[in-house]
Amino acid sequence: MEFLNYAFMQRALLAAALVGVTAPAVGIYLVQRRQALMGDGIGHVAMTGVGLGFLLSTSPVWMATAVAVVGAVAMELIRWYGKTRGDIALAMLFYGGMAGGVMLINLAPGGSNANLSSYLFGSLSTVSEDDVTAICLLAAFVVLVTVGLRRQLFAVSQDEEFARVTGLPVRALNLLTAVTAAVTVTVAMRVVGLLLVSALMVVPVAAAQQLTRSFAATFAIAVAIGISVTLGGTVTSYYQDVPPGATIVLLTIGVFIVLTLLATPLARRRARASAARDTACTADVPGARGTSDEVTV
Repeated sequence: MEFLNYAFMQRALLAAALVGVTAPAVGIYLVQRRQALMGDGIGHVAMTGVGLGFLLSTSPVWMATAVAVVGAVAMELIRWYGKTRGDIALAMLFYGGMAGGVMLINLAPGGSNANLSSYLFGSLSTVSEDDVTAICLLAAFVVLVTVGLRRQLFAVSQDEEFARVTGLPVRALNLLTAVTAAVTVTVAMRVVGLLLVSALMVVPVAAAQQLTRSFAATFAIAVAIGISVTLGGTVTSYYQDVPPGATIVLLTIGVFIVLTLLATPLARRRARASAARDTACTADVPGARGTSDEVTV
């Protein structure tokens, strides 16, 4: 436990824990909406914000948040109005954001490939006190939205038309989901990296779904997995001197594989038990056996 004596590890572990909570908390709604790769697209756009932060000598985290929010809103508008040209517009937005970020970082005073790498793939030693403050504030917003509005967001994610009929502000909630996803990307970029954050949004949710189909249970298990892999990956990165983002994502995929292997026989056992109960119920219905005999004859 000597790593706890270092201030940079304390900051990294706090940031990792917050990422472990926020990424699956948003990801569960993206998975329900079948927008699992939305986080990846926002990560590309956020690179422009990072580049602007370096160029203007301001906080890259806050600048990335602002640009990512604008990009997420643009993505949602393209989804509504883009129609046949929507995919092309999104592709230009994603890759233009990444290219713009790379260019701005290299134009910034002191910009270098090392700075770029820390934002793309995460870095333990670069999480500053200012970063931790920003991450805490942004994570509080994400938790407030994903937990406080869980019923409304779940309804819209499941069936937009039904949610609209019930009187929910569907477009406003869709925009709020996109903005929350953008904030989550910037929360996670210092630990996991912009190119890998989407995996932490999606894979813990997919792993939790191997065990349960209940929304509340899936939410809780996904967050538990997120916290476990982010803290475990951060500590492993410290001892093995490997990139934290890659370590966290590989651990998450490993958890998914293990839970899938464990869930398969359990699902078969439940199916057999359900079939046995159905057979028993049929046998207990008066006249059911006689009806069966008559059909056979």
